[in-house]
Amino acid sequence: MLSRKRKLFYYKLFSLFSVVRGYNILIIVIAQYLAAKFILAPKESFMEIILDWNLHALIIASAVAIAGGYIINNFYDAEKDLINRPRKSMLDRLVSQRTKITVYFILNFISAGIASLVSFRAFIFFSAYIFGIWFYSHKMKKIPFLGNLTSAFLAITPFFAVFIYYGNLYSVIFVHATFLFLLILIREFIKDLENIKGDLVQNYKTIPVMYGEKVSKGLITFATMIAVSVTVLLLSQYDTGYMRYYFYGSIVLLIFSVIILYKSNTKPQYLLLHNILKFIIVSGVFSIPLLNIEAILDKITRVL
Repeated sequence: MLSRKRKLFYYKLFSLFSVVRGYNILIIVIAQYLAAKFILAPKESFMEIILDWNLHALIIASAVAIAGGYIINNFYDAEKDLINRPRKSMLDRLVSQRTKITVYFILNFISAGIASLVSFRAFIFFSAYIFGIWFYSHKMKKIPFLGNLTSAFLAITPFFAVFIYYGNLYSVIFVHATFLFLLILIREFIKDLENIKGDLVQNYKTIPVMYGEKVSKGLITFATMIAVSVTVLLLSQYDTGYMRYYFYGSIVLLIFSVIILYKSNTKPQYLLLHNILKFIIVSGVFSIPLLNIEAILDKITRVL
């Protein structure tokens, strides 16, 4: 049988994994690799992708920086999470706040150090990204609407490191990025409704706290309408291959979410909406190989 100290060590390790949300980071890493192969460098072979150490370095730097971001966010939200997510919060508290801060700084140094091996520009990019995450966690997240926008922007920022590395900044990529940004923004708005109790107690000036649930639902509806419009644009202007079925499904789920939204007023109902948005985002990641990017690029080339 495991000794008591060893059990405690494993519990703390699992707690730290919970704090950094390792499952979310894994999805982001997979998304970056799939985007690199099927969107940004479709003509490169799998072996060329595997042997591209600069790409690996950028993705590892992203993963480590994101892990650090989750830690600092957890550090500042400790009291609020105790109200909104009591079970998860108790698990997270197995690791002391002092240990979290120590790991946070170590991860940031590792991220910046790995990025510096790629180029000085990569070092500056990730240094700015790390600062942006800290500034958001410390200040911006308590500002209604602007905090939501900042959170959504920071969530997609790691992808721009890979975009810039390959130098493929076609309009279709920005349209896809806009769609992802809107999905994350909608999820952030829903999270504010989900966490309204803790936000009220801790004086977080979120949209539901400041302006009420009705205004918050109106913003979610408006953002959803824009997301659906962007999806229609993608389907009508670009040959998205078999990924079009993902976009059709996304439209249905987004409209369905708005219908549920106006019937929701409890935390479990908002959690359901949150999970629907998460499902759309994760499904989009694994649908990337279905995208007909070569047809899209050929069309853009002919236009140019």
